[in-house]
Amino acid sequence: MRGRDKQPCVYILASGHYGTLYVGVTSDLLGRMWQHREGTLPGFTSQYAIRRLVHFELFGQMDLAILREKQLKRWHRQWKINLINEANPEWRDLAVGLGLPALAPRMGRDGS
Repeated sequence: MRGRDKQPCVYILASGHYGTLYVGVTSDLLGRMWQHREGTLPGFTSQYAIRRLVHFELFGQMDLAILREKQLKRWHRQWKINLINEANPEWRDLAVGLGLPALAPRMGRDGS
């Protein structure tokens, strides 16, 4: 845990504004965000460059966080978008407010 207390958390990542969404659960949000940003977690998020933290909810117990994650994963995409828009209508990267650096702009396939 790198010296931090465990804090169960459900989070939603996006590839961009109204982009591809990913719902996850963790007990170390900063550590997990670092993993997503560095691409150390192979799979869906690294394949589709889903790295922007657009929503998170903290819980006192991991079992409650897991239940919420399962609920959100069953939701329609529009419901997730509505949830994000309620508190983060600009789809800002909330990880910056938690102490991580801003994401570098993504380059297109031609390098520009």
